[in-house]
Amino acid sequence: MTILRAPLGGCIPVEEARAALQQDSYKVMTFAHVDTSTAVRTDPRPLGELGQEYDVLTVLDGVCSVAGEELHQEEWGIDVVLTASQKAIGVPPGLALLVAGPRAINTWCTRKTPVGNYYVDWNNWLPIMEAYEARRPSYFATPAVNHICALNTSLGQILAEGLEPRFARHRKLGQACQAAVKALGLKQVPEDPECAAVTLTATYYPEGVTGEELLPKVRAAGVILAGGLHPQIKGQYFRIGHMGATSAGDLLATIGALEKGLLSCGHGFEPGMGVAAAQSAMLGAIE
Repeated sequence: MTILRAPLGGCIPVEEARAALQQDSYKVMTFAHVDTSTAVRTDPRPLGELGQEYDVLTVLDGVCSVAGEELHQEEWGIDVVLTASQKAIGVPPGLALLVAGPRAINTWCTRKTPVGNYYVDWNNWLPIMEAYEARRPSYFATPAVNHICALNTSLGQILAEGLEPRFARHRKLGQACQAAVKALGLKQVPEDPECAAVTLTATYYPEGVTGEELLPKVRAAGVILAGGLHPQIKGQYFRIGHMGATSAGDLLATIGALEKGLLSCGHGFEPGMGVAAAQSAMLGAIE
């Protein structure tokens, strides 16, 4: 197994992935579309193309991206996309969602090594999926019916909005949030704006302000923000999620609460700068 590591806040260059594929023979290449801990986004399209070029199956972790970040699995040649229900899909946590393309299915069907986990054995699931495609009832395990109903509702909302407008809305929210934190004098964890996710923003605390001080004050203003996750900088930054059903009004209220918390902590800036920057970014992004 080969692991390519980027500097904190950075992305793996595509040419580095190409060089690794040229040096050895691989069956699978896995990568995260958006890293939940740092808000760093990887462009999956060239990696899908590399997988096709070097005959390597590509598996995309889309837990923090699917239904928010632009993604065209078939067009980009990505063999497997997996996600969860609780983020941009907009359903309570509890469902693991996976879409496998023809190359992945064909590879599975010709495998000779037994699967070590009963639940994730596609041999149990594929007959069920094929039966549903044929509009025939079939059974493998009792589903979480309430979650399935919620997923059905959410998928209906996603389709009604349209994928391209949904991608554009998330881009607008991401740009607005990142413009706001910049206006407030805060630095983002992603080093390159081109590598910053549109589904969430990871932001360092200003000098002299801690999470123990800021986050409760933001919460008192009506908004809950997530603390850091990355072990190297866990106590140095916080995260703002703006995905799924998040609206422009939700984001402006969040920035307003963040401003209130920062002012209470003594961080110096002109009140309203963050909200104004977010509003300006959203208005400028209207096509």
